[in-house]
Amino acid sequence: MLKLKQLAIINNSRKKFKVPPVKLDILASRVANRISREAAENNYVSHWNLKGEKPYHRYAFAGGSDHVSENAYGEWTSGTFDTSPAGILSLMKKGHDSFMAEKAPADGHKRNITDKAHNYVGIGFHITGNQFRYYEEFINRYLDISKVPSQVSPDEEVSLRVDTRGESYLFYLVSYFEKLPVPLKPGQKPRQGSYEDFSGEVVHRIPAWELARYRQGTIYEIPLRFTREGLYYIHIYTDPREIRTPGKLTTKGRPPVSGIVIKVAGRR
Repeated sequence: MLKLKQLAIINNSRKKFKVPPVKLDILASRVANRISREAAENNYVSHWNLKGEKPYHRYAFAGGSDHVSENAYGEWTSGTFDTSPAGILSLMKKGHDSFMAEKAPADGHKRNITDKAHNYVGIGFHITGNQFRYYEEFINRYLDISKVPSQVSPDEEVSLRVDTRGESYLFYLVSYFEKLPVPLKPGQKPRQGSYEDFSGEVVHRIPAWELARYRQGTIYEIPLRFTREGLYYIHIYTDPREIRTPGKLTTKGRPPVSGIVIKVAGRR
C-alpha cells in the first residue's frame, strides 16, 4: 500500500511534465529494497553496492533484462525515525521531492523521473536505527527477452530470443565489455556520484538490416559470441519501421530498451 501511494506521487511528477504514468514493478522493487537495506545497514548512499556492482548489474543478476536507471537518496538523524506508515511515506516523498527540486544542469534524478521512455518503476526503502534509504529503479520494458544465460564460456555461441510483440522492429544492438566488478574491502565505502551506463569498449555493433535477417514474425533469434572473460552489457534499440537497406544509423536520442548482462568465464 505504501509503495502504491508513492507510485502516485511519482506519477503526479511525471504528469506535470506531460509524460505517461509508470507501473509498479515487483522485480525492480526487490532490487531497490535490497540496495536500500544494504546502504542503510552499512551507512552509505551510492549507485554501487559493496560488491562493486552498478544498478544494471544488480537488476540483471536478479533476473531482469530491461534497461534500468536508478535514483538514490539517503537521510540520517541524531534521534530515531518515525516508522509508522505515514512517517515512512513522508520520508519517501521527501526523497522524491528532493529529486524533483533539482536544477539544470545538475538535475539527473529529475530527468530520470520525467523520462517519457520509462514505463515501469521499482520502489525500495529501508530504515535501520538512524539511517533511511530510498531508491527508485526506472525501467524501459518494451521487449520480451528470453534465452539469456547468466554465464557462458569464452567463444560459446549465445542465441538471444527477442520478441517485439509486433510493436516495433529492432534498430540496433550494441554490446560493451567490462571487467568483473571488484568487491570492496572491509570498511571501504562505495563510490560516490553518478554512474556511466556503459563502458567505452564496444564489442558488437549490429545494425537494423543485419538484425532483420534474424527475424521470424515478431521474434528475433540473435547469435552472439564473446571471446574474453568478463561482463558484456547489451543495449537494444527499436524503431517503428523495419530498415533492410544499409545506410547511416544513429542511436542519439533513442532510449535503450534492454539491459542484458552476460558473464563470460572459463567454467559454467
